[in-house]
Amino acid sequence: MTYTSVEVCAGAGGQALGLEAAQFDHLACVEYDAAACQTLRANRPKWNVVEMDLRKWEPGPSLRGVSLLAGGVPCPPFSIAGQQLGRDDERDLFPEIIRLADELRPRAIMIENVRGLLASKFADYRNEIIRELKELGYEFCGWELLNSADYGVPQARLRSILVAMEPEAAFHFQWPEPSARRKTVGQALKPFMAAGGWEGADEWAATANGVAPALVGGSKKHGGADLGPTRAKAAWRALGVDGLGVADAPPPPKPDFVFPRLTVEMAGAIQGFPRSWKFQGRKTAAYRQVGNAFPPPVAKAVGNAIRSALIQADASDG
Repeated sequence: MTYTSVEVCAGAGGQALGLEAAQFDHLACVEYDAAACQTLRANRPKWNVVEMDLRKWEPGPSLRGVSLLAGGVPCPPFSIAGQQLGRDDERDLFPEIIRLADELRPRAIMIENVRGLLASKFADYRNEIIRELKELGYEFCGWELLNSADYGVPQARLRSILVAMEPEAAFHFQWPEPSARRKTVGQALKPFMAAGGWEGADEWAATANGVAPALVGGSKKHGGADLGPTRAKAAWRALGVDGLGVADAPPPPKPDFVFPRLTVEMAGAIQGFPRSWKFQGRKTAAYRQVGNAFPPPVAKAVGNAIRSALIQADASDG
């Protein structure tokens, strides 16, 4: 049986790619950023990429009854790095998720955001969202905090995941179990660091034996391409990486630096993207897409759990 999805706030495709790996067929990927849409089209020409503001998108009747409505709504309203205005932030798109849940009537809903959304100050807002979903007939499966490092991503990236499903499927839903072993930065980046012939790539990879701090994509209004605030840069330095910028190419055979910098492609690997996924746009725009992405392996793990619940529900009906 085919299971379908509609993805909103799709970005550069991290969640969409993970759900594809979980065997969901995308009916639409809605994204406002032009560079991110270029990335989606370049890597998946057959996907239906809808480039527009989510608030203005009116889904057609053919999308009604889709298996899964998924998305990573903007995080600034809830991020500890921002003002945490929540519902008072004009970038809050949770109301649009409720609207689309009502219009599309998906069998399942999966929404990703930053861990700040789970703070006590947003408890009333979370309860309001849960109440609205229940009024639409959905069973609340949980709002879990997942660490990407527990699912094969070489990065300690904490994300809040909301899952709600039709009652028949919710009965079968179980959150995915963490992986038995974590992947290190050195394991993930050794092929990239050696691509330019750097003689020290093997030695570097052996010492980069931990997981990375969370990448920070930043906004269009602030900053260029670097690896985050001071504390994050210090953590990167402990892994043998210069976090003050992003490189244009991997290290040459005999570089003149003390620590290498990541390229956009390396940052993609830290997020769990496959090497074949090519980010479009100029360096800063491409890196911003990577830094703001939802790691595909985490989306795959949750997507598999959702699909399993749907399959069991369908089997029970049969």
